[in-house]
Amino acid sequence: MTSDVMRTRVRAIRVSVAVGVVMLATKVTAYSLTGSAAIASDAIESVVHVVATGFALYSVIKSRQPPDPLHPYGHGKIELFSAGFEGGLIILAACAIVAQVGQTLVLGAQPHDLGVGILLTLAAGVVNLVLGLYLIRSGRNTGSLAVEADGKHVLTDSYTSLGVVMGLTLVRLTGWSILDPLVAIAVALNIAVTGGRLIRASVGGLMDEAEEHVLSAILSIIHEARAPEWIDVHHLRSWRSGDRRYVDLHLTVPRYWDIDRAHVAHRDVEEAVLGHIDAEGEVIIHLDPCNANCCVFCDVADCDVRSEPRRVDHPWTIERAVGDPAHIEIGGDHALDGWPRRS
Repeated sequence: MTSDVMRTRVRAIRVSVAVGVVMLATKVTAYSLTGSAAIASDAIESVVHVVATGFALYSVIKSRQPPDPLHPYGHGKIELFSAGFEGGLIILAACAIVAQVGQTLVLGAQPHDLGVGILLTLAAGVVNLVLGLYLIRSGRNTGSLAVEADGKHVLTDSYTSLGVVMGLTLVRLTGWSILDPLVAIAVALNIAVTGGRLIRASVGGLMDEAEEHVLSAILSIIHEARAPEWIDVHHLRSWRSGDRRYVDLHLTVPRYWDIDRAHVAHRDVEEAVLGHIDAEGEVIIHLDPCNANCCVFCDVADCDVRSEPRRVDHPWTIERAVGDPAHIEIGGDHALDGWPRRS
């Protein structure tokens, strides 16, 4: 990770913390002036934003630490924890808003002085809209899930504030006070959905969920650099740790190659992938020797050990690349060299 990328990340989170504190103070002031349940719900979400952004700042700084013996894949996954933590806090905020609405309905509190409250909430919504777009752009440009997740939360906060403004404007125009708690409940449902999405993204990343578009891009890169002797690609996998991308694959090559020639193929595949992925990373390549079942789809023309002519087309599809060796599927019943058979 370059120092410029890290500075961009840290600056974005620090801006988010500073603005979040100011927006929280603004919303608390608006609530104290109006007693509105809808504004209270907006303020509760801002409390979550400030706490979650503080953890996001820690995770961004922590993620810059390089791999070490205890963390051979680096510290980048802490950003996934940060996104999940923020999602959990958002759902807790939704529960707190519902509790606040219940209290308002029981006590029968009526909002007042809505004009000032609407103006303050509108100002907070516009500021958060600008901040959220800035954070999302910074997170995507620097490959930081924590910064991007914080931006999505802030953007949701902005939409919430604008929704509160619309609801309270209707209350002021119609005099229907019941709209105030109804707007607060709508806010709770909206942010709960956002929290659930952040948790889903966090869990997917922590469990190294496969990203088909990434695997397809990697396979295309290898195919463009392919030599005729690269017979098959299988067991293709990829995962991300912070801003680092890891790729793991098996490459079938002629079994009569010596170590030097196999090393050249290993280097060529590694350089091709690392030259095109959108992050620093590592490519782990396991070289498999061909067997007699490969002959039916092997493109090597000058081969002294070929047992039968090529007669089957073998396109490198993503379904085959992530699965078992092709010679188990294509080669027939005489699997050799101890390869496992499909059940």
